[in-house]
Amino acid sequence: MLLKLPSIRLSASSPYTSTTTMLLLYLQAVFAALCAIPRAESARFFSNNTVPAWQTSALAEVNIGQFAGEAANRIYGLRNVPTSEIEFLVIGSTIPWHWKFWTAPLVASCMGHRIPGYHVEQACATGLQAVLLAGAEVQAGRDVVGVVTFDRTSDSPVGVFPERRAHERTQALADVWDNFGFDPATGSSMIAAAGKTARKYKLDRKEVDDCSYRRYEQYFAGKDSGFLDRVLVPLEVLNVSGRPLGRIDDDLGVRRITRESLGGMRELETCVTSGGQTHASDGMATLLVTTEERAKELSPRPEIVIEFVAKTEVRTDPSLMPEAPALAVQRLLERTGLALDDIAVLKNHNPFAVNDVVFTKVTGYDWAGINNNGCPLVWGHPQGPTLTRVLIEALEEAVELGGGYVLVFGCAAGDVGIASLFRVS
Repeated sequence: MLLKLPSIRLSASSPYTSTTTMLLLYLQAVFAALCAIPRAESARFFSNNTVPAWQTSALAEVNIGQFAGEAANRIYGLRNVPTSEIEFLVIGSTIPWHWKFWTAPLVASCMGHRIPGYHVEQACATGLQAVLLAGAEVQAGRDVVGVVTFDRTSDSPVGVFPERRAHERTQALADVWDNFGFDPATGSSMIAAAGKTARKYKLDRKEVDDCSYRRYEQYFAGKDSGFLDRVLVPLEVLNVSGRPLGRIDDDLGVRRITRESLGGMRELETCVTSGGQTHASDGMATLLVTTEERAKELSPRPEIVIEFVAKTEVRTDPSLMPEAPALAVQRLLERTGLALDDIAVLKNHNPFAVNDVVFTKVTGYDWAGINNNGCPLVWGHPQGPTLTRVLIEALEEAVELGGGYVLVFGCAAGDVGIASLFRVS
């Protein structure tokens, strides 16, 4: 069954606006999930991209770069956009994959179209940075730029690093779990950063649990309404001999949760429980960025225009990563002269419910009003494509509302916050 996503284009005209037009194509993602705490049951798919939980789907068995290229080719075909229309490729991933040295040209070859391109990586901000860099390529003279973001946390590689300054001489590093568990600049884990931030803002555990419950209710409301179906492309995964490995067609492992069960969960850090944090996952997502003229040619709905308005990043104090997105939003609003009440859709990358409650503490905006139809807290943390999915869901929601400003923001490793503003008309 083919589920359709309205084509959306992106153009711009303001002091902070690019002249880039973005055309959204079918999005597809698959994630396998595993959280930093015992929670192997939490597997999920993206709305625009199906996302299975860690080790629960066929994605755990594939070369994710090859899969992303082949899946993008299939998705473009379903949208009646030949890959021959694409002249450049920006890919984003954060976890080493087999043959990653060859980056975008290899993924392009798996799409069946030999074009140049490059790879970008900025932890959880990768999915948004790739889209913005594609816009820069269009500004530089490209007509149609493909964006493909992906990652596979399942069975993430273990690197062996010679380290002459260490007494071990050789150190092994599990790419996902060792990085999640240790910030070399502070010596703390990501979950410790969430706890430290909760203590700084004197968060109440009850409010954080209320926020977590709200996020699950929003996700299932989006699912029940058919919103997620409209941006989902189910795909079959095949092995090297062409035999089916499995079908990716849902956010695997996501199930309804009660407010009572959240309240009964043990704290792993201050205000952080298994129900109030995301889980690692596998997946991919894709879209196109193009000129306004080409968007009119390629899109079945050329009347929908999405303008890029502004973008900023900040870095906060050590081990306070959950507050960084709120600080980035503040700076972005200062630059644009807008207020949060001017924004139609707010959506973020929130690995912890603490992020959202701190957002309210910093900005005064009610956390209940953001992340309609789902968010990474619930459907998972595939790293590379996370903010790509967040962006597409946010734009789709704005189209449903008849337009308006769209604010997408999130955190990234190193206590960094990123925020980007779009306008849909």
